[in-house]
Amino acid sequence: MTAVLSAQNITRSFGPIKVLHGVDFDLHAGQVHALIGENGAGKSTMMKILGGYLAPTTGALHLDGQPVDFSDQKQAEAAGVLMIHQEFNLALQLTVEENIFLGREKRRGMFLDHKAMRDEARDLLARLNCHVDPRTRVRDLSVPNRQMVEIARALGRNARALIMDEPTAVLTNRETDILLEQIDRLRDSGTAILYTSHKLDEISRIADHVSVLRDGHPVLSRAAEGFSEDAMAEAMVGREISDLFPAKPVPQDEVVLEVENLTVPGLVRDASFTLRRGEVLGFAGLVGAGRTELMEGIVGLRPTTGQVRVMGNPLKPGSVLAAREAGLVYLTEDRKEKGLLLGKNLTENLTLLALDRFGHLRIDKRAEARSLTRAIEEFDIRVKDRNMAAGSLSGGNQQKLLLAKTMLAEPDIVIIDEPTRGIDIGTKQQIYDFIAALAGQGKSVIVVSSELPEVIGLASRVVVMGRGHIATELTGKEITEDAILRHAMGVSTDRKESA
Repeated sequence: MTAVLSAQNITRSFGPIKVLHGVDFDLHAGQVHALIGENGAGKSTMMKILGGYLAPTTGALHLDGQPVDFSDQKQAEAAGVLMIHQEFNLALQLTVEENIFLGREKRRGMFLDHKAMRDEARDLLARLNCHVDPRTRVRDLSVPNRQMVEIARALGRNARALIMDEPTAVLTNRETDILLEQIDRLRDSGTAILYTSHKLDEISRIADHVSVLRDGHPVLSRAAEGFSEDAMAEAMVGREISDLFPAKPVPQDEVVLEVENLTVPGLVRDASFTLRRGEVLGFAGLVGAGRTELMEGIVGLRPTTGQVRVMGNPLKPGSVLAAREAGLVYLTEDRKEKGLLLGKNLTENLTLLALDRFGHLRIDKRAEARSLTRAIEEFDIRVKDRNMAAGSLSGGNQQKLLLAKTMLAEPDIVIIDEPTRGIDIGTKQQIYDFIAALAGQGKSVIVVSSELPEVIGLASRVVVMGRGHIATELTGKEITEDAILRHAMGVSTDRKESA
């Protein structure tokens, strides 16, 4: 059967740096072809070449068996090849309906037919169980809803070949299930789908064929049937993956953080908990439960009432500087928009939070360079050019840079929001080891994560939030996925036991 879209001996270089080395694969109608690999393996670069966003350095693309040279993404879309980006490709200042129909607006005579676009946008979103108002500006949407708009935009264009780059990285389990059902329907209708995800359970569930990239080289391509998640992980990283989570550190008795009746107006109410020295404390809950808003309130990013004490001393509310001076720092869940300056180089990003350590009137550039060298070594940040922009790093290496930037401030308490979102399994293991090592050194860590295995595997105690308040606190054998979900949804565990 002739492939809808095929890549033949594709290479790609950025200046002297070669990131793809002779990649081949075919996308067939009615098939989901998964492309997997570690961060920096070249997956996103390959997908951008297929979608017309980048040109290959050498090699060829074929559409229906005929050579094709996409000059840009518009030409690819006109040929029925569409891409859903890991980084949102949306105009934040425009409405949902305007984004979905951008470049293919419906008209009635000389005027735009807003009603027709609004009705179709609403139908497309309903297919994804997303019920946002099409008239809402995208900048006012949550991150998961922005992803749903990106997906709805692609669904509305009846793609022959659909390229999906980490489409579920910011989605809840329920939203992921809805999306995977849509992918099944698209496959059944004859769409060819290229899908990449670091969530190997998703690959096992939907893929017909799997190709593996490692450091830009194709290392394996085979049918998905019988290809276990463990085998996929080992093919990606080139080594055996075992004991993904390190041993949980034993916390000390000393309380280093006390949060008492903290309220973030309209978002979180009367939250109280404590954190001990050397502890990894997990925060779990559904999207919208208020976990991120609570953490932002604690570190001074949101207005609050109530009290936060660090080492027994009251923390000045609404002041990020006061939190940092008290040894409390926060790693945002959104490394691209809030965590890093993507257009700036690695050094500027690394030292920004602790800039006062490198001089006042003049910055000590040599000291900055030495700090970058240490960060690259200690955090295994994989770079081929120290002067590259942070935005050119893979997602996993961006996260490592964000960790290095935060730790340069030498905090005692670290809050990490979604530490491994959009990160491959090998890098996940590195970050898990790093978190455990921090606790082992006497630091205290709060991990906020939507991935329940992550919370369960790392934390000795888990706080569950639901609908803006703390629902319960679980310890020891109480920490199970079932218990976390029931408390997060407000379903009594007693009901299950009596059933």
